[in-house]
Amino acid sequence: MLYLLKIMVPSRISDFFWPSFTKGYLCRLLGVGLTAYLLFGYLFIPLHIQGSSMEPTYHDGSFGFCWRLQYLMSPPKRADVVAVRFSGTRVMLLKRIIAVEGETVEFCKGALYINGQRTQEPYVRFQSEWDLEPRKVAAGHVYVIGDNRGISMDRHQFGEVSILRIAGGVL
Repeated sequence: MLYLLKIMVPSRISDFFWPSFTKGYLCRLLGVGLTAYLLFGYLFIPLHIQGSSMEPTYHDGSFGFCWRLQYLMSPPKRADVVAVRFSGTRVMLLKRIIAVEGETVEFCKGALYINGQRTQEPYVRFQSEWDLEPRKVAAGHVYVIGDNRGISMDRHQFGEVSILRIAGGVL
């Protein structure tokens, strides 16, 4: 056991910070780099959150990850927070799904109604006075909106979005 520890611990601190470039070291370096590129480029996309439309759930300036495989086996559900592709994977909007296909969405004095029934939203801290006529969500689409309803409707980006534009769930 002591022998194994002695092998794993570098003999000098300089060996740790400036290792010799052997073939094995370069292969490990290439493997770690390729794994990180695939993992953070395609599966866990890092998100830098800008804006306050998802307050208090996600704060301006914070970080998160988009898990691309979340909807591989099941469709998005109501109340899921998703990353919506606005422009490729470089610009994504964080929004909450409030209705799925076939459901009717309506806001009346700030209260959300799905299929004519008032829906409780514990994640919304700042209530609004929004009024929105009833609209039915088309097939293959979901209705998304931010959690910060204290912002006026004209400053919010929300509405019906194709399921194909959803990049994944947010962790």
